[in-house]
Amino acid sequence: MSDLVSQNVSMVFETPKGEAVHALKDISFTLKKGELLTVLGPSGCGKTTLLNIAAGFLRPTSGIITLGNKEINGPGVERGMVFQQGALFEWLTVAENVNFGLRMKKEDSVTTAKRVEEWLEIVGLQDFGNTPTYQLSGGMQQRVALARCLINDPDLILMDEPLGALDALTREKMQSLVLRIWKETGKTIILITHSVEEALLLGERSYVMAPRPGRIHKEYKLPFASMGLKEDLREIKNNKEFVSKREEILSMIWDMEEEIMGKDI
Repeated sequence: MSDLVSQNVSMVFETPKGEAVHALKDISFTLKKGELLTVLGPSGCGKTTLLNIAAGFLRPTSGIITLGNKEINGPGVERGMVFQQGALFEWLTVAENVNFGLRMKKEDSVTTAKRVEEWLEIVGLQDFGNTPTYQLSGGMQQRVALARCLINDPDLILMDEPLGALDALTREKMQSLVLRIWKETGKTIILITHSVEEALLLGERSYVMAPRPGRIHKEYKLPFASMGLKEDLREIKNNKEFVSKREEILSMIWDMEEEIMGKDI
């Protein structure tokens, strides 16, 4: 099993003044293989810190996080990361970017070229393999980032606000693409977002996190990701249950922000 399990994970940072900041406190959850989890909350609630611990970029102050019963204590090929801005090599072509991980593993070039073509077709870039990456739009670059991650066949995909920098129409198209790839590959995905609508549309499960200390405030189990595989996302946004959940979470996060502002004044 490739379940991701977090057991009482806490993370404390020290400020330049020597003060302790509890970025995360006692985070515990189990993410089953093939689930899509979205995480949202106000700034400072530890969303990205949690993702960086799952990626192996940070070691928790206490607690343990495992993937497939193996402790995560550093980056690994079984985990793939997609950032807000693709962190691509802009001087390389699209195909060279997608192939980068396979080339580092020195896999057979003929085989990898075929796999690159397959993934470019999946993300809708089949005619752009020889295009310099810097010539692409933001949405197209994020498609390259997705293909580059997925071609390495990770068990767990970690997305840090991958659609946050895109315009509204491109973002909507990419949301549909993420859902389709999730369904077709059966990958386990954690997606961090500031958008309540995006969290509801893409997450089978969604965690609303609260800050100071960062913790899971409420969990939602949602039907909208499965609905989005068959229905237009714009129609789902008008669904009464969707609207009700959106307003509930917006109010929840608004109240958190108000409390933070009150503490800071």
